[in-house]
Amino acid sequence: MTVLALLTAIVLLLVGALHVVWMFSPWPLRTREEFARRVVDVPVEKLPTPSLTAVVALLLGVAGYLVVARAGLVAVVGPGWLPAVGTGGVAAVLALRGAGGLVMSTRRSTEFARLDRRYYSPLCLVLAVSCTAVAVLGHA
Repeated sequence: MTVLALLTAIVLLLVGALHVVWMFSPWPLRTREEFARRVVDVPVEKLPTPSLTAVVALLLGVAGYLVVARAGLVAVVGPGWLPAVGTGGVAAVLALRGAGGLVMSTRRSTEFARLDRRYYSPLCLVLAVSCTAVAVLGHA
């Protein structure tokens, strides 16, 4: 369980770090227009604000913390039930994002939809399964 929790938390933290980068840059893409089309699927003027992107980054960091706390790898801050319930909540959100992305992306033929079917949604579903395992099994 330790390895699964660590790998899951690392991926969540890396995705969070990527959101921090996106607050300032369209990396790894060259332009905000390309970023808007491929990563968010909105016109450039409708891109999320840096503040909203920071909230997503923060929530991904909290999710990573909850996973390692549930596995007993770091101290629990707050009530003892929080890591189990929080990791379960993270699993639910990721499952909804993954399944919803697959359903919605099959109805569109945009570049984002293709990337969502191939990468974004499957990653969310894999993370949902690993968060569920950590939530249920804890320090097992």
